Amino acid sequence: MSTYENVLVPIPLPPESDTLRRAVAAYLARFKGQSRVHTESDLRAYLTWCSSHGLDPLTAQRPHLELYIRWMQETRRYKPSTVSRRIAVVAGFYRTCVIDEVLAHSPAEHVRRPNVPAESPTLGLTHLQFEAMLATARASANCNDFALVAMLGLLGLRIFEACGASIQDLGENTATGSCASPAKAARSS
Repeated sequence: MSTYENVLVPIPLPPESDTLRRAVAAYLARFKGQSRVHTESDLRAYLTWCSSHGLDPLTAQRPHLELYIRWMQETRRYKPSTVSRRIAVVAGFYRTCVIDEVLAHSPAEHVRRPNVPAESPTLGLTHLQFEAMLATARASANCNDFALVAMLGLLGLRIFEACGASIQDLGENTATGSCASPAKAARSS
């Protein structure tokens, strides 16, 4: 079987495992929590692409990575930020391979990455869009839908912050509501 999908198993690998499995494990060991989950997903996408093209990732060269970028842009129609993030994961994987002396040099070293603007083009919902979303949530059979939409929109929470919040995290300051989310506190400091 020539698939690389099974190399991303987050378990200790015995010393007799193949080189690719050890290299992937070494790279993913640098991450924890959600960073590891997202990095694993992006690396899995690359390894799956390699498998579908009959390419051993440890023998890939710069042109292969350029083709992978082109495939993400033209076939998958990913936005530049997604392409840039995914190729950054691949570059990090190869950098770790060089550090660990699995490879002599990284094929991602001179890969041209898409330009990503510093400011996000997405500004969020307009007032009318948010009002329509609130109205839909209020009409939902699940009474928690309105609370969730209100917390997301009015407090500026991310979905994982809202889902992890408890009633004790909610408070009120002079003009606005607040949520003592650990992630939100970390972002603001």
